[in-house]
This record gives sequence, structure tokens and C-alpha cells, in this order.
Amino acid sequence: MTLPKRVTIFEMGARDGLQNEKALIATDDKVRYIDLLSESGLQWIEATSFVSPKAIPQLADAAEVFARIRKAPGVRYPVLVPNLRGYTRAREAGADAIAVFTAASENFTKRNINMTIDESLETFRDVVRAAQRDKVWVRGYVSTAFGSPFGDAVSAQMVVDVCVKLMELGCDELSIGDTIGVGVPSQVATLVPLLARVIPLDRIALHFHDTRGTALANVYAGLEHGVAKFDSSSGGLGGCPYAPGATGNVGTEDVLYMLHQMGIETGVDLAKVRAASRFIAGVIDHTLTSKAYQAMEAASPV
Repeated sequence: MTLPKRVTIFEMGARDGLQNEKALIATDDKVRYIDLLSESGLQWIEATSFVSPKAIPQLADAAEVFARIRKAPGVRYPVLVPNLRGYTRAREAGADAIAVFTAASENFTKRNINMTIDESLETFRDVVRAAQRDKVWVRGYVSTAFGSPFGDAVSAQMVVDVCVKLMELGCDELSIGDTIGVGVPSQVATLVPLLARVIPLDRIALHFHDTRGTALANVYAGLEHGVAKFDSSSGGLGGCPYAPGATGNVGTEDVLYMLHQMGIETGVDLAKVRAASRFIAGVIDHTLTSKAYQAMEAASPV
């Protein structure tokens, strides 16, 4: 297949990345991090999550972060919401793009949000209806699409079934996630054509974690099958609080380096993403996992 000429990157570092950090990060630092990302040419930056502060204390300052970040022209700042209460809080903070989340694994959904998949979809029905009323853009996440951390099998058809239900609710876009980083390119090659039969490819993004080092290979497999939207996290930040052993998202620098070297346009300045990663690395005080980031730091540490 002909590879896409241009790819859209959906930056996850500020939400999916930072939520897994154990030490609380100051609001000022989160705002600075997002503002640096906003200077890079990224058009989509997931800013925070309006979940219960008890569930994820790291994101308890969601409203303040969202209010204080500098909204760059042409950049959207979606926020994650778990229910109508979270949606209301997000709207009060000024959000005009949201994300809801379920999974292809029943066991993961039960442990993550204490619901079955069908119950989670019913919860989001009212959220999406409210978003449509308010003309708010909606993204739907499907976690554990390539494997579950709790032993239950996840087939490609199960993923498709959940995706169809989310689209029927009224989602504008879906992100299909390898939450624990077990996926391999052959799974991508099986799943994407099945999805494309029922959902336009321009409404599908892929979200890979690099736990076992296969994320970039999976991105390439997605490209081969016509996907042109990918989630990534600057520096490779992230993980999942509810998925034991899951490490960070594929690094934004890694994806950008590969795409740019292949002649695929993104509109994103790799050096400026690196600057944002360098800043947040100094805040969290541990090594970032992105290989391209590490290489750039080694070649030009100042």
C-alpha cells in the first residue's frame, strides 16, 4: 500500500504521561510543559483528565491547568472525562473537546472503572449526547485492544464490536490502544482492515505503548494499512495505573524521527518537542525512555 503523505500526531504526555508519575507535579510545571508542546506545531495535545481526584491525585488540578495553559491558535486541547460529572467540570473549565474511554477486555474494564463494557458505554451515552448538544468534539478510547493484563482473550472482532458501538454513540474519532504494549505488527495488519470495513480510516487513530519494544513497528504496520493518526507521548512518558507492568507510550520524538526520515510530513518541530521533554525530565527527575530523545541529548546535551 501507499503510505500516507502526512500524519497527525496526538500528544499524550501531559495526561497519559504524567498521570503515571508517583511524585506530585506542580501545576506551574504542568502548564509550562503544555505551553512548550504548544510551540512545536502539534495540533492535538491532551491536556488533563477530569476524573475523581481520589482516583488519580496527580490530575486533581485539572481545572486550574486547563484554565492557565496558553491556547495556541489552531491547537485543540482535549480532556478525558469519565462521566457526566467530569464532563460538567470540563465544560466549566472551558473545554471544547473531550475523550471518553472503555476497553475491549471485560476484566480490564471492571478493574479500571468497575463496570462491564456495556455499562461503560451506557455511562458515556449521556456524556456524548451532552457533548453533541454543546457542539463539543468527542474522542473514544478503546483500551487493551491488543491484549489484556488480566488473562482474558481479546480478539480483533471484539475490538471492532466495541468500536462500532462507540461510533454509534456519536464519537467523532476513535483511538485504538495497546495499553500494555503486547501488540505486534501482524495484529495491526489483522485489525485495521476489519475496522476499515465499518469505520472510515480518517476517524481511527492508533495508540501504542512500548513495553516490549514493538511500538514503532506497530506504527509502521498502521501506516502500511492507511492509518494516518497516531498517539504518542513526548519523551516516552506514561504507563497505566490499572495495567501492571505497562510502561510508557511510544515516544513522540521516536515517531517524528521515523516519519520525517521517511519523508512523511507532520507539521511538528522535533527540536521543540525535545525541548518540552527536556523541561519535564528536569521536573520528574528520571530518565525518559524515548530513544530519539536520548540520542539527541547525547549528541547535543546543552
